[in-house]
Amino acid sequence: MPAYVIADVRDARDQEALVEYRRGNTESVARHGGSFVVRGGAMELLEGEWDTRRIVIIEFPDMAAARGWYESEDYAPLKALRRSASDTNIILVEGV
Repeated sequence: MPAYVIADVRDARDQEALVEYRRGNTESVARHGGSFVVRGGAMELLEGEWDTRRIVIIEFPDMAAARGWYESEDYAPLKALRRSASDTNIILVEGV
């Protein structure tokens, strides 16, 4: 069953660092069997309140593959880079 990592970027402080992060993360996600479904782009709030700057959705074959990417040694330095450059909420959800 597919699984999705959803990132909600609340604040982006260092654009140069985030460009470096995106470059490295593209390769890291692919190594773990993932692919980007949404990576920024136009957004339109339809209901409620949602103060976000950017949404990213990554599809993985299953929850284990997504966790494998997130907890991997190759993603660890990228995760640290992202955390230093932005405030981001990230969730993992199982698809149907």
